[in-house]
Amino acid sequence: MELDAAGVLKALQNVLEPEIKKDIVNLGLISNTEVNGTKISFTLYVNNPALHNKNRMRDACLFALERNFGKDIETDINILPNPKNPDNIDSRKILPGVKHVIAIASGKGGVGKSTVSVNIATGLAQRGYKVGLLDADIYGPSAPLMMDLLHDKPQPIVVGDKQFIEPITSHGVKVLSIGFFAEVNQAIVWRGPMASKALNQMFTDAYWGELDYMIIDLPPGTGDIHLSLVQAAPLSGAVVVTTPQDVSLADARKGINMFQIESINVPILGLVENMSWFTPAELPENKYFIFGKDGGKQLAQELDIPLLAQLPLIQSIRESGDAGRPAILQEDSISKKALDKMIDNLELAVNKL
Repeated sequence: MELDAAGVLKALQNVLEPEIKKDIVNLGLISNTEVNGTKISFTLYVNNPALHNKNRMRDACLFALERNFGKDIETDINILPNPKNPDNIDSRKILPGVKHVIAIASGKGGVGKSTVSVNIATGLAQRGYKVGLLDADIYGPSAPLMMDLLHDKPQPIVVGDKQFIEPITSHGVKVLSIGFFAEVNQAIVWRGPMASKALNQMFTDAYWGELDYMIIDLPPGTGDIHLSLVQAAPLSGAVVVTTPQDVSLADARKGINMFQIESINVPILGLVENMSWFTPAELPENKYFIFGKDGGKQLAQELDIPLLAQLPLIQSIRESGDAGRPAILQEDSISKKALDKMIDNLELAVNKL
């Protein structure tokens, strides 16, 4: 194959857009193709602007070009959002219409990941955003309780000629959880492949509509569910939750490293340090550092990632979750101020993507 603009386009016809499954040349995703000696330059437009997708598309193009023209070529690929799809979302097969998909993760359980998830989702909805909350903690779903939906069941909805599951709305947030499909006290005992399949169905068989944010509450740790998520969902970024104590920080570090693996490569939007100190209601100015001081803050500085918040250990936050009314709905409270600051910082991190 001759090394000219026509030859480059012919080689790139072997690269498929990962969600539409058609070649990027005939989809009109390649422009400004130039060849100068052994240097090839062109613009590649992507429908999914997430970093891991950009890297995957770049690698696929490089592989196709090197296979046809050898490894001595030099490439300059300029990757831009698809101008024919301004929101970069409508042509997806997974979560079409969702602008930002954010995973909330933790290295270990019991650090308040689900509390952070429901308060981020509810807080964003309070600010006028269209928000969805997907409870992907297959083995310990808590969204039904924390969003006051413990006895609710999703209903089918027909869109076009296809039947979907309709998420349930609470506090302005569309919610879907595996907990909706089991009895309240029923244990969910599934092997990894079954859990991954259930998660994929909550992406593909649910009708989420247009959303500004999709918040995904992951199970703790690093395993099958996490790998399935990054392979299936167009993640914009991840938030990692920890407490200040060393045992939690060690696991949080592993969670951050998982998202930074080259094959995953999902941006870390920030770290949330939960239970940073205890403040009793009768002494609102006092701080007792039960789990250690500034551990999450120091980890964020060490890894050069944003610290989104240091959230205090307050009884009302726990009570609000148990009552199905997230703490961010409490006006003029200490907890609301801390949670609002967290969402301010999250919005800033998203806007930098």
